[in-house]
Amino acid sequence: MKSIVSYNLNGLRSALDKGFATWLTAHQFDIVCVQETKAQRDQVDHTPFEQLGYHAYWHTAEKKGYSGVTTFTKISPTRVVEGCGIAKYDVEGRILRTDFDDWTLLNCYFPSGTTGDVRQAFKMEFLDDFFQWIQALSAERPKLIVVGDYNIAHQEIDIHDPKGNKKSSGFLPEERAWMTKWLESGFTDTFRYLNSDHVAYSWWSFRAGARAKNKGWRIDYQSVTNNLSDKLIRVSHLTDAQHSDHCPVLLEIDL
Repeated sequence: MKSIVSYNLNGLRSALDKGFATWLTAHQFDIVCVQETKAQRDQVDHTPFEQLGYHAYWHTAEKKGYSGVTTFTKISPTRVVEGCGIAKYDVEGRILRTDFDDWTLLNCYFPSGTTGDVRQAFKMEFLDDFFQWIQALSAERPKLIVVGDYNIAHQEIDIHDPKGNKKSSGFLPEERAWMTKWLESGFTDTFRYLNSDHVAYSWWSFRAGARAKNKGWRIDYQSVTNNLSDKLIRVSHLTDAQHSDHCPVLLEIDL
C-alpha cells in the first residue's frame, strides 16, 4: 500500500513555521505533493524532510513567491519531468511528473480565475491544453495519478453554497463541465468513488470564520485512471491539519 498526500500549503515556508514538518513526522506518508509552495528550492531548509527520508523534487515559478509545486517522496522515482512542455504554464511552475516503475504521479496546481477575466480565460486555456496533454501522456503511461489543487468544485455537494456561487470562478458551468469531461475521459474522482454522498471540503476562505463554520469548497482532488480504481483503499480529508487555507487529501492505494 502507498500513501499519497496532496496539500496546497499556500506557502511552504509559512507552513513550516506552523509546524508542517512536525505534522509530517507524526504521519510518515510515502509521498507528499505540495502545491503553491511560493518559494525557490534554495529558500527552504530541507533538513527536516531529509531526516524523514524524503527526496524533494521541485518545479518552481520564475516569479519569486508565486505558485510552484514540490513532491516529497520516500520512494525513488524512475523519472522526473518538470512541466508539460507548454511555456506559458511551465513558467508558473504548475505541473511536476514523477514516474515510479509502471505508474506516474502528476502533482498539479491548476490556475485560479478569481482575480478577473484575464486569468479566468487563462484558466480555461490551461484546462483545454492540460486535457489534450494528458490524453497523449496516457497513451505512453496508462497508469496515472493526477493530484492537486484543481480550483474547481465539481458538483453541488462539493460546495457549501452552490446557489450563491453559481457565477463564482471555481464553480462556473464551463468549469464544472470540464470536470465532467475529465472524469468521462477515463479518470476516477477517488474521493467521490469511495464516498459517494459524503460532504467534505478541502478549502475555506480566510474571511468570516469560514473554516470554523465549515463553509468550504472541495477543490483538491486525487484522480486516477480507471484502471487503478480497483486498487483504491481509502481517501480522506485530513481537516485537523491547519497549516494553510486548504487541508491535505490522503489517498491510500495498493500499487
